[in-house]
Amino acid sequence: QVQLLESGGGSVPAGGSLNLSCTASGIHYADISMAWFRQAPGKEREGVAAIFASYMDTYYAPAVEGRFTVIQHNGERTLFYLQMINLKPEDTAMYYCATRRRTGLERWRQRPAAADEYNSWGQGTQVTVSS
Repeated sequence: QVQLLESGGGSVPAGGSLNLSCTASGIHYADISMAWFRQAPGKEREGVAAIFASYMDTYYAPAVEGRFTVIQHNGERTLFYLQMINLKPEDTAMYYCATRRRTGLERWRQRPAAADEYNSWGQGTQVTVSS
């Protein structure tokens, strides 16, 4: 059974930085791809970054490209990170990590951060950016 646990959220002023972490257990890194999602109050969940480590491919939503970096570390445990710089008030949301079973690269590239493609989710960590 896949278990995901996020950490690293907090409150920062605009222009600040945060590093989110997601610890994954019950999976092997070669069998999955992973993404970070966020959901603000009253808004739909959106995918902000995804990584398919087996192909060394990444995806970023236009709103975060250049400011967010997704990293996967494969060791005794699989760890995912979302490094966020130059944060904006509109980045305020609950952030979730999620994994999906490995697919072909072309299929992944068609829908890298579609929530319905992901079947395991963490509980979330809150990010608040003040203006």
